[in-house]
Amino acid sequence: MWSLFERIKDVGHPDEEMLSVYRDFGVVKKSSRGDNFNKTAENRDIYQLIDDGWLVVNRMKAWQGSVGISAHRGIISGHYICFRPRHDEDSRFLNWLLRSDIYAAEYRRLSRGVRPNQIEIDNDGLRVLPVHLPPLEEQRRIADFLDAETARIDRLIAASHKQSNLIIERFTESLRVLTTTTGLGEVTSTGISWMPEMASAWQLMKIGRCFTTSSGTTPRSSDVTYFDGPHFWVNTGDLRDGAIEQPKKTVTDTALADYPTLRIYAPGSLVVAMYGATTGRAGILKVPACVNQACCVLSELGPVSSRYAFLWFRAHREEILKLASGGGQPNISQDLVRSLRIPAPSRHEQDEIVGQASSLESMSSRQQQFQMRRAELLTERRQALITAAVTGQFDVSTASGRNVTDGVSA
Repeated sequence: MWSLFERIKDVGHPDEEMLSVYRDFGVVKKSSRGDNFNKTAENRDIYQLIDDGWLVVNRMKAWQGSVGISAHRGIISGHYICFRPRHDEDSRFLNWLLRSDIYAAEYRRLSRGVRPNQIEIDNDGLRVLPVHLPPLEEQRRIADFLDAETARIDRLIAASHKQSNLIIERFTESLRVLTTTTGLGEVTSTGISWMPEMASAWQLMKIGRCFTTSSGTTPRSSDVTYFDGPHFWVNTGDLRDGAIEQPKKTVTDTALADYPTLRIYAPGSLVVAMYGATTGRAGILKVPACVNQACCVLSELGPVSSRYAFLWFRAHREEILKLASGGGQPNISQDLVRSLRIPAPSRHEQDEIVGQASSLESMSSRQQQFQMRRAELLTERRQALITAAVTGQFDVSTASGRNVTDGVSA
């Protein structure tokens, strides 16, 4: 490696474009990705300047694939190892080669640390790394082949993700229809802009008339006598729009005695996240449990079943969140929950709707799992193709892209 690249750390260029190293994509412009949540430091002088053809290595995540040859000029994290090229080889080929599985395994072998997943590679390990190169013309053929084939596979992967999202959207829309009009019969106006119609035979009722609402609390974390007891304690992280069967945390009898707001709620209770990262998500208790202060528990009073209300909350979550207070992370209050109006068919119709929704969800889940598995297989095939091409396991000049995605074709 030392004969191909020279280690350079060039800082003090705050006006250059920000770049990032992605495990799946190599070096990219940070502005080109909507999923990069790393904040840029106020002092941009600490970032390193790199240019086209430079090698960038995330020393802590090289073994996961966070390595790449840049095709851009810009600044990158000061914690990375950056190398200026001093070779006449094909940079695209080197990018594919150094990001292949065989090299990722070598980065892992050379990395050191106190824990298996907290390891890093240093310059001494990288500089003596062997780089096996075919003739320049063959490098270019391999790079051309991989540029085309990986782009094709990437389009198929993107299509699978898009299809998966469409399945979710279609199911959510089905829930909206089932919990407002069922798609059949006459409708009437609700007077609610985000839920304008409902079946004319149904009643429009406030949640506060259908459920009692309450929440819980968090015992003092420094007191070990309050935790790891026999009683389940639900946090918003346990709410995944499904059954709550095995909450991660538990509390003791002492916690229940010292905190009156830690009451045990019965199975079948509906729980909605009022704030936090999962605001608006819901779940149905399948076990007796208490909750923390970020959870709103709805207990049935009669007109509406918790299972039906659970579907309604899921169907209209986005609209409910728009009613919430707060800035970047909205909060839902118990007062807001109680003030919401829900279309209420008879209990018999509610049970039928719950049954229909269950069947639709099972079908949607199977379809979504198929699409995600397809994306996983395509990703595995993509990486295997890269490794096979850069190590000369087949002749790319005679390879046909038609069989690259056998078994997972569109």
